[in-house]
Amino acid sequence: MSVNKFNHEGYTDPTAYEALMAIERDAKKAAFRPLVFICSPLSGYVGRNLERARGYSRFAVSKGVIPIAPHLLFPQFMDDGDKEQRDLAIFMGLVLMGKCQEAWCFGNQISKGMAVELAKPKQRGMPIRHFTGQCAEVE
Repeated sequence: MSVNKFNHEGYTDPTAYEALMAIERDAKKAAFRPLVFICSPLSGYVGRNLERARGYSRFAVSKGVIPIAPHLLFPQFMDDGDKEQRDLAIFMGLVLMGKCQEAWCFGNQISKGMAVELAKPKQRGMPIRHFTGQCAEVE
């Protein structure tokens, strides 16, 4: 949207200009969605945990953020049972976390992989929000 200071007759119209600029600023703010790292268990009951991670990601979208859930992406082409591939996947997830504004941790138990993931935002001073498995925020 291009806002002009002048009206159709060529005169300056500061009131209309300021109003249109405010609308444009609000539209840009509304379009911004921060990246949020989704931290939840994968190992154990993998199928169930993947379904839960999809639900947590849907919840994050409903809250106006863009979820980054590496444990939904990397198991599609990497073997979580192979230690070398698992370590590489966790490393790549931490690289992605560096682009995020917050980390959201879901569930009541912290797995070994989650512990590694949660150490990084603490180290970086990144906000961490904790949620139950039913997506209720824990203070």
